[in-house]
Amino acid sequence: MRALVIGASGGIGSAISQQLQRDRWDVTGLSRSVDGFDVANAASVERGMTLQSGTFDLIFVAVGILAPLGGAPEKALSAIKPDDMARVLAVNTIGPALILRHAARLLPKDKRGVVATLSARVGSIGDNKIGGWHSYRASKAALNQIVHGAAIELGRSHKQSVCVSLHPGTVETSFTQNYAGRHKTVPATEAASNLLAVIEKLTPEHSGGFYDYAGQEVVW
Repeated sequence: MRALVIGASGGIGSAISQQLQRDRWDVTGLSRSVDGFDVANAASVERGMTLQSGTFDLIFVAVGILAPLGGAPEKALSAIKPDDMARVLAVNTIGPALILRHAARLLPKDKRGVVATLSARVGSIGDNKIGGWHSYRASKAALNQIVHGAAIELGRSHKQSVCVSLHPGTVETSFTQNYAGRHKTVPATEAASNLLAVIEKLTPEHSGGFYDYAGQEVVW
């Protein structure tokens, strides 16, 4: 079994890669820190994805930022900074969309292949009861729409494909350490195990959906 993990040096991406390797998967990892794979740079994404050959049973996209370096999620609309919002959208939405452009070429047509992209429950419009975090919420809501559209497109040519958004829970990484607050957190290794267990059970009927770490569907 072959897997492509994008964002492989991050907390969740690294844990996903390590567990797959323990399970004897052939894992290819891409990341900005190791490979110079910058999802916010279209040329970098095109170059890195074009270099991939053959097909993968799993493409796992584990990239994202809460806010630009030195910034923070907005607590109110008045705190929105256009350049910061653009950066969040570039990494969280446009980058994965550029990656998904290559999914059809890299997924098998004659058997099940999965594309799983890390989203977040705060990207759910229906679940938003407290507001705030406008750029991050918007970027993940937009990502979910991209994933849903990609699932429809892939389903036309890859009948056994599965393309989903996944919410990992609040994970103990540098990504969340300043914002977890009262939320229960789990180690990245546990989050990876949970997500891979969900992925294992997904079928083409689940494609285009948004699921949490327990396999429960998350409202759009």
